[in-house]
Formats: sequence, C-alpha cells, structure tokens
Amino acid sequence: MKLILFGPPGVGKGTQAKLLVEEFNCKHISTGDLLREAVKNKTPLGLKAKTYMDAGNLVPDEVVIGLIEEVLAADDTRENFILDGFPRTVPQAEALDELFKKLNITLDYVLSLEVENDEIVRRLSQRRLCRSCGRIYILSQIGNNVKCPACGGEIYQRDDDKPEAVRRRLEVYQQQTKPLLDYYRKSGKLVPINGMHEIGYVHKLILDQLYKNYKG
Repeated sequence: MKLILFGPPGVGKGTQAKLLVEEFNCKHISTGDLLREAVKNKTPLGLKAKTYMDAGNLVPDEVVIGLIEEVLAADDTRENFILDGFPRTVPQAEALDELFKKLNITLDYVLSLEVENDEIVRRLSQRRLCRSCGRIYILSQIGNNVKCPACGGEIYQRDDDKPEAVRRRLEVYQQQTKPLLDYYRKSGKLVPINGMHEIGYVHKLILDQLYKNYKG
C-alpha cells in the first residue's frame, strides 16, 4: 500500500498510522520525525533545516521533499508506505506528485479522516504529555496525576492544545489545508473516513475501504 493520511489536528492520524503499519508492515513516514532525526544526525538536509528552525522560520518545502525522497528511495519503502503530516498545501502536493513521478511511484489512496470541529477541540483539550518520555495521555487515563505513570516525568498540557489555540489551528487548516481535499478528489485518490467513532471502529472503516477499493 502507498498511502497518504490526511486530516486536521486531533483526528487521530498518528494512532491510525500505527495500526496501519501493524496491518500492512509498511513504513510510517512522519515529516516531523524525519526533521527531528535529520537534525539530530546532522545530515546535510538536517543542518539546512536547523538553520531555519533556529531562526523560528518554517522549513522550506524543498528541504522536506528532500527528506521524504531519501526515505522513499529505499527499495523496501517505495512500494509500501504511509505518509503522515505532508502535504499540507496544494503546492506541496504538486511537488510530492513530481517526486512520485521521479521515483516511479503510483499513489494508491489519500485517507481523509473527518471529525467535527467541536469534537476535535474536546479531544485535544483533554490531551496531556509527559515532558520526559513524550508519552501521550488523556485526562480520563491519569486523573489528577502530575507524574507520568510510565517514567515519573512531569505531565503537562501543550499551549496549542488549549481550546482557543485549537480553534485557531483549525482556522489555519481550513484556509491552507482543506483545498487539498479538492485536489485529491479530482485525482480520484480521496477516500473519506468517518473519524467520529472510537479508535478500533475507525480502523475497521479504513480497512473496509482499502480492501474494497484495492480489490476493485
């Protein structure tokens, strides 16, 4: 499978990506992870990205595309991957299409997880992270605990997970990212998925659509 996982923040892309990796034994390509790894390893693209990140600027599309190309160039990846977190704009999608042509990759589907805005605000405002190990929790899992059950690190809420910040993030999504829906709908690759259900059922919906479409 060659997939793109698409949707606004808080719809569960990361969770569903992990389940799909287990199902298809595919490579999970997260652009955020790629950037952090490249910077950590001080690769040429990582050093270039770091100059922008240190200045508080967005990493240019060509750097991100370059990182993706390095991963997809591997023979064991190009035919079985799920891309999460990219593209976010139509120009990025066009650049990604050019990369696919260059590497002779035919994208199968773009899975669009659809969740109502109020539910996204509710979900993200309930999210908490461990400052030490990075584990993600929801309030119902940890109650009033201020220490991570796994490592004892400090539990905190990201500023951009607070309700007003989430609403601003969704506004940016509507302006910049939602036009991608039309872009991929026109290509015939878009597969809408109702993400309002619990995790296991959303995963089942995805598999049902993939096997239905894949078998024609």
